[in-house]
Amino acid sequence: MNEPKSEPVVIVTGPPRSGTSLMMRLLERAGLPLLIDETRPADASNPRGYFEFAPVRASARDTQWLNHAGGRGVKVIDRLLGKLPLDRPYRVIVMNRPAEEVIASQNRMLARLGEESGRLPASRLKAILELQTNEMRQLLSREACFDWIPISYPRLVQNPRKECLRILDFLNSEPATDATVEGMVAAVDASLYRERA
Repeated sequence: MNEPKSEPVVIVTGPPRSGTSLMMRLLERAGLPLLIDETRPADASNPRGYFEFAPVRASARDTQWLNHAGGRGVKVIDRLLGKLPLDRPYRVIVMNRPAEEVIASQNRMLARLGEESGRLPASRLKAILELQTNEMRQLLSREACFDWIPISYPRLVQNPRKECLRILDFLNSEPATDATVEGMVAAVDASLYRERA
């Protein structure tokens, strides 16, 4: 049986390497059920795990997975937000990270996998990332089904308590217990912030 469409789907989004996996871990610590599978295990680039759900990748042609997503947190890459149906409510957490850090982190991950980085110069990649971010923000601001909040990955690492309280407030959670907040803060591992602008 499908879940009620009125229960918001909590979406974590942003470009790759922007802190989306960390945010999913924080939502888990906050007690939010997650929609994830084990198709992409943890590795050196994401030692705490990727927190992905494979059917999301096919959202351009099939969004049936949303029927099981009400009230849960799920990671959706920014380029797929425009493929989601607009007939249900979403709470969207947008991860922001300087483009230079995203590019450096992506290149480092490809190097770990033994793959070459793209041939485009960093300046062109930065322009593409900024264009995609602007398009995503326009979509989120235009469509009434999206309630969204931006979260800066650098600020989250530098001041996790403040940002975790913002996240809990956005989710309309019951008053957060100290244990919940402390659990979220403890999940922020500054040593994994390896590419800094």
